[in-house]
Amino acid sequence: MSQKVERRKYPRIRDENISIKLSGDGFDTITQSLDVSASGIYCKVDRPIPVMSRVQLVLSLPGKPNASHPITMNIDGVVVREHPVKKDGRVQYYDVAIFFNMLMPKERKSLIQYINSRVE
Repeated sequence: MSQKVERRKYPRIRDENISIKLSGDGFDTITQSLDVSASGIYCKVDRPIPVMSRVQLVLSLPGKPNASHPITMNIDGVVVREHPVKKDGRVQYYDVAIFFNMLMPKERKSLIQYINSRVE
């Protein structure tokens, strides 16, 4: 039996606590994360977004318990996977995976620190 090898550069965690404002060519929507890594995020949206679409995200990471404000970051991304989720034959929402193609080192560091704090 072969063991599955993790190919991701950054670990991914399941996290539904990150607020996301997602915008692109002619749309704006608000949603929550499903999982996140320092290279991308997975979320559900109310509309199909074609693969390879460029999008802009505003992520609001929950702050530490003593913090007065969440950590907010503006990130450019590309949709790398999209699939409709159906119930009773009807599309309820779309699961969308977004790769962060423009992430500043400071933002990546904040994401890594946030993810590490959720794992510990």
